[in-house]
Order: sequence, then C-alpha cells, then structure tokens
Amino acid sequence: MSSRASSPLPLICILLERLQSNMYFSHSFVLVILPFFTAAIPLAQPKSRGIAIPISKRLSPPTGSPSLYASQIQSSIAKIERGMVAYQKNTGKQHPLSSGIKTSSKRAAGSDPLTDASNFLWYGTISIGTPAEEYTVDFDTGSSDLFVPSPDCETCSGHKVYNPSSSTTSQDLEKTFTITYGGGASVSGEQYSDVVSVAGLVATGQTLGAANEYNPGFQISAFPPDGLMGMGFESISVYGANPTFQTLVSEGVLNCPTFGFKFATSGSELFLGGVNPDYSENDFTWVTLSNEGYWQASFDGITVTVEGVPIPVVGQTETIFDTGTTQIIGDPDGIERLYAPLLPFGAMAAPQYGDGIYTIPCNFDTPISVYVGGKEVKISPASFNLGPVSAGSSTCYGGAAYDSSLTGFWILGDVFLRNAYTAWDVGKGRIGFADLI
Repeated sequence: MSSRASSPLPLICILLERLQSNMYFSHSFVLVILPFFTAAIPLAQPKSRGIAIPISKRLSPPTGSPSLYASQIQSSIAKIERGMVAYQKNTGKQHPLSSGIKTSSKRAAGSDPLTDASNFLWYGTISIGTPAEEYTVDFDTGSSDLFVPSPDCETCSGHKVYNPSSSTTSQDLEKTFTITYGGGASVSGEQYSDVVSVAGLVATGQTLGAANEYNPGFQISAFPPDGLMGMGFESISVYGANPTFQTLVSEGVLNCPTFGFKFATSGSELFLGGVNPDYSENDFTWVTLSNEGYWQASFDGITVTVEGVPIPVVGQTETIFDTGTTQIIGDPDGIERLYAPLLPFGAMAAPQYGDGIYTIPCNFDTPISVYVGGKEVKISPASFNLGPVSAGSSTCYGGAAYDSSLTGFWILGDVFLRNAYTAWDVGKGRIGFADLI
C-alpha cells in the first residue's frame, strides 16, 4: 500500500516553487502573476494556493508532578508501537523500525498512557459535517487517524461532541475502532465518513472516528482539544484509511501536497498546501524519507558545544519527526553520551522522576545542535528547558530523555521542531528544514 499522492507534483506547484526560488521575482510579483497561471491551467475544482491555520500550545508545566515526563515518554513510544502494528496489518510487512523497540514488561505493545501529556499539544480548529460544526484537534504527525467524541461518550465532559445523525453528509461505515492506551483504557467507537474542513479546505469523504469512550488522559483538564487529527501516512492508520491531509490531496483540493509547521511563543501556525510564503524552495534543506508511514528519516549527528568547541556525541541515527512528542527521546547509550559533556555544568540523571529522565540547571545555556541533511539546527536553551521540577526550584527537566525499550531509532519532538520551520512534503516523500524568520 502506498500512501504517497499518486499524481505528480501539480504544474502550478512547480511554477510556484521556481518563481519563489528565483531571486529576481519578489513575493509581490508572484502574487500578481499567479492568477495568469491558474487561469491557464484547467482545474477540475477550485484549488487552494495554501492557507495558514493559527495553532495554540497549552504549556503549563505542572511543577511537582514527577510522573508527567515519564508518562509523556511512554505515551510517545506506545503510540509508535501502535502505528507499527497498524503498518503490518495494512501492508502485510513488518515496519523497518520494529526491531528497534524491545518488548517492555512495564508496557504492553500498543499501550499509550496519556496522563497529563497534553500540556504540550499543538492544536487548532477544524469543522466536521453538514451543517459544519467546529472542533479543536491536536495536529499529530506521529499518527494518522482523526477522532472526536460522540454523544454516547460519558467520559467526554467538556469536549464538543460530533453527532453523525445531525449531519446530512455523514455515512456510517459500519466499522468499529479501538485504540488501546495504558492501564487497559482505550478510545473506541464507530467509524464514519463525512465532510471535514480545515481552514476552508474541504475533504468530502473523510474517514473519522466518533469515540464513545475517552480514557482519563483525554479528560478536559488534561486534554484541551476535542479530538486528534493524525498527519502521518495511511500505512500506520488504525482505520486503514487516508489521513485528512492526504484526502485533501487525492480529492484535488490542494495545489501543493505539502504542509508547513511553525512552533513559536507567538505566531505558531500550520500551513496547508505549501509553506508560508515568507519561504521559498531554496530556503529548505530537504531530507528524503526512508519509509512512508511515520515521517521517518536520518539525522547526521548531534553536538554539544563546550567552551566554544562542538563535541560530537551522537552519530547518524534513524529518527521519527513527531509533533505529538514533547521531548527528544533516544536510546539509553545515546542520551547518556549527549548529557556527558553537560554533567560538569549541573546536568544529572534523575531516576526519581522516571527512568530515562535528566535534570539541568534552570539557567542552562549550553548550545546543542542536531544536524539534518547537512544543516545545523540549533536547539535553544529555552527549548531544551522543560520547566522546574517543583515550584521555585533552580533545577529543571532536561529536554532529552531515553526509553530503555529503544535500540534502533530516536524520536525528535517539540524540543527539536520548535527550532526550525519544517515542511512536510507528501508528494515527494521528504521533509524540509529552514531557519525560523
């Protein structure tokens, strides 16, 4: 099963890339000349030149809650495991990274304890149904399915529910779904097809789940969005269905099968149908995906700069880029090597907060760089600092941690992603990195 868009990159997208990458053409000129190109190209339906969606991040580190960061790590690893199970079911093959997760006696495969993990989720607004109703969702590149609560969900208090019977475009697919989480809890319900609109871009036959159970990790105090929208590839879909963005591409709604993310203190956005027009093709360093399921590729290495000297600590490693993960999560040996140069400056292992957790001084200012496709992405000390371990403490949680079950790959989450503008190209199977502007 291939989840890449079947058609070649549309001509208008190529023209846009070439125009924007040519130093002789300003963005103003591109906007002026664009209508002439679109008028010359026959379109089956109106298409979008790309649109930005403001996204918000709930960031309120719960000081004095030592289980938070450990549960976030377990949540991310379990989510990846669950996707690997779906990948094998959908493709008939084991996922190439499946041997990189050792079976853990502490966590059954597919479990996903989400307790309080949502303090760090990026979320925005979509609409579902006819007439359209608005919902907030977490945009998660580490999964591929869309779900929101149903009226039958007794554990979804505070969240807006989706009522299929109130939508004239809803179709019951007569399939159930269950996504298992930690402690035996789950999100489960019925699968439907309906109209889903993201910033006015309409997918007319989108598969989604109407959940009749939300585990405690999805309660409103821990999980502000109503639901979740996966932005990975079809091969890791629990439903075995196209993710929403791929549906927009396959239905011809978008000119460019690319989306862009900017994570920042202010002005965060998800851009659909290309990248923010402040960027051109030439601004990006592109890395080809090694497998289309997760957004999976290799990073070249990691350095820690001490007294002006960059010290290589980790070499080339396969990784999953995941907007739904907070930390940088690696294998025990690699994370220990990353922190080794930081120990003289106050970093230390902190197993009292969970296996794989490290702490750093709250005034941490040591430069750390991740190299991807030859490009250096500098991780700001503010990004690496996840907040104090208790109110008023001068000790903070470090932004990198390990999971003892990982052996063959890393997960680069928010701590990394918020230091670059990222372009996620479904059509060409690649991910791009540019400096934030």
